[in-house]
Amino acid sequence: MPPILPDFSNSVKLKYVKLGYQYLVNHILTLTLIPIMAAIFIEVLGMGPDEISNLWKSLHFDLVQILCSAFLIIFIATVYFMSKPRTIFLVDYACFKPPITCRVPFATFMEHSRLNLKNNPKSVEFQMRILERSGLGEETCLPPAIHYIPPNPTMEAARGEAELVIFSAMDSLFEKTGLNPKDIDILIVNCSLFSPTPSLSAMVINKYKLRSNIKSFNLSGMGCSAGLISIDLARDLLQVHPNSNAVIVSTEIITPNYYQGNERAMLLPNCLFRMGGAAILLSNRRSERRRAKYRLVHVVRTHKGADDKAYRCVYEEEDKEGKVGISLSKDLMAIAGEALKSNITTIGPLVLPASEQLLFLLTLIGRKIFNPKWKPYIPDFKQAFEHFCIHAGGRAVIDELQKNLQLSSEHVEASRMALHRFGNTSSSSLWYELSYIEAKGRMKRGDRVWQIAFGSGFKCNSAVWKCNQSIKAPTDGPWADCIDRYPVHIPEIVKL
Repeated sequence: MPPILPDFSNSVKLKYVKLGYQYLVNHILTLTLIPIMAAIFIEVLGMGPDEISNLWKSLHFDLVQILCSAFLIIFIATVYFMSKPRTIFLVDYACFKPPITCRVPFATFMEHSRLNLKNNPKSVEFQMRILERSGLGEETCLPPAIHYIPPNPTMEAARGEAELVIFSAMDSLFEKTGLNPKDIDILIVNCSLFSPTPSLSAMVINKYKLRSNIKSFNLSGMGCSAGLISIDLARDLLQVHPNSNAVIVSTEIITPNYYQGNERAMLLPNCLFRMGGAAILLSNRRSERRRAKYRLVHVVRTHKGADDKAYRCVYEEEDKEGKVGISLSKDLMAIAGEALKSNITTIGPLVLPASEQLLFLLTLIGRKIFNPKWKPYIPDFKQAFEHFCIHAGGRAVIDELQKNLQLSSEHVEASRMALHRFGNTSSSSLWYELSYIEAKGRMKRGDRVWQIAFGSGFKCNSAVWKCNQSIKAPTDGPWADCIDRYPVHIPEIVKL
């Protein structure tokens, strides 16, 4: 028999070849400069005292040259530091933990569905199939008005839910940070579907008696990605207002938006959306540098609203019976993929190491010049980030991003567990995920976090944070009483 060739993949550790390539490309400048500096140092050591003295005397300096050079250096340094963006710190944040009385186990949800939709058993069966595959657990919560049969979505009940969620998150934030409400310079509240008059931001100002010159904003209709839009707005405001604190409140009020019709495309949000909210403190004060948890590095926003399909894929409208609901298109995942691709194209050059950018560039050139059928190279974003917070919009969203970004189960663990424990809490879901990572004691100094959110319109937004200090597992917060039980196994289908 002819000798069997050795298995190359076993005889050579390809893993270490790749690591060597990454180290070489990412440190090419250092590896080039060190030999040059060493050669210069050796050359200087070989010179005698007379040669060094003659070399120094050959350099002629006069007072005018020295003063001009000093002025130029000072001028360049001044321009650099004045034009440099202010550093934005995330001091701390707090997530709302719903009371146990709002809990909605599967059995309760399905019983209410059967009673509310007793004339349409197919819609009940559809909701049961969605719930079985949703990835939600037995401890998610809905507001009190939805527990009535039939639901009682009054304006008073909606305001009651808003006060419960927002004030609870704000109180927790004040307790954690020691922030005096009078020290808030900027207030941003985002809630997509509930926009009363006076606004929710005015409600917060009234409750905590905030200053009359506070800069307040109320964002609505921006979907599940509104939390990162608020971060971007706060960043821009903090760039022009020095020594300021900004508080962001991200939530979605469920009460007035619980669909009571029979359209399947509109019943889907009923199965996924649950109570939730978060309050975040950002600051550009240098005094906050030491205690701040994170530093904001990048925010990248992508909007595909110019495309008609993307614009209508998440759409609030009336059904045939005149009942208002949120319709989710079948093209949603494909549109989300296109939006993610555009977002990645922008954020990639900002965060990826040189080794990944070089491979991507070479593959792109190869496809353009040699063979268009070459498989496109997907950059390894695990080289750029230690942690991923993917919007917990549903199991399909998390599955698709895990596949496209080639992430491990641990990288998407926070997203899956947040969906299981709290459901889709809209724009605040990213903060429940970040809180999960902290509760597990995994956040270390220097770690980078990538938050990715999708929203109606259609939008894909990203935020990149860098951890300022190793964070000890907190003793409070939304995960305090259950973190030891997580992660849990989530079956593909939960038979109801």
